[in-house]
Amino acid sequence: MSPAEPDEPDEPPPADEALPAVAPQLRELRRRASLTLEAAARTAGLSPAHLSRLETGQRQPSLPMLLALARIYGTTVSELLGETVADRDSIVRAADMEPTRAGGWTYWQAGAPGRGMQALRVHVPHGAQGDIVRVHPGEEWLYVLQGRLRLRLGDTAHLLGPGDSAHFDSLTPHRIAAADRDGADLLFVHTLLQSPATALCLGGPTQGEPT
Repeated sequence: MSPAEPDEPDEPPPADEALPAVAPQLRELRRRASLTLEAAARTAGLSPAHLSRLETGQRQPSLPMLLALARIYGTTVSELLGETVADRDSIVRAADMEPTRAGGWTYWQAGAPGRGMQALRVHVPHGAQGDIVRVHPGEEWLYVLQGRLRLRLGDTAHLLGPGDSAHFDSLTPHRIAAADRDGADLLFVHTLLQSPATALCLGGPTQGEPT
């Protein structure tokens, strides 16, 4: 379970996305956490060059990568994206939800930023990040709204349909992938517990997925 996995292929941010605004936040929050580039990259399972490209806007961060960096820096994805909220007990109106794309996923903030429990509405396209296995402290809960979702927890594979849900310890090796060509839509809630061993990428796809 070494973090010395090869970096993902270079994927420059699309021109129509506001991802460059994420880059200075990544650098500022790393420095606020008193972490060197090398230390933060090592904890996240990245190379220093990979993290440097994220901090300079030359590389598009995936949603799991944003979650991992948020845990390492003791913050939330919302703060990494530069979002602020005046009322911690906020009501999130559908019309106010702005979509954000990261690593092929599209997600909408469905809860108040700055909380230990973060709620997202997520669209997972077919084939996006389906080979990434994650292990980190905390808990995750998801509820499938539309489409079918492949969820692997440890050595067990599950095929979830609309109305199905899962609640699991994030220390269980897990990965998520859409089973249908049209992707899957889900509600996703996670906690942001901190650990130096957060977000280890354990390798490629596992055989024997349900169909």
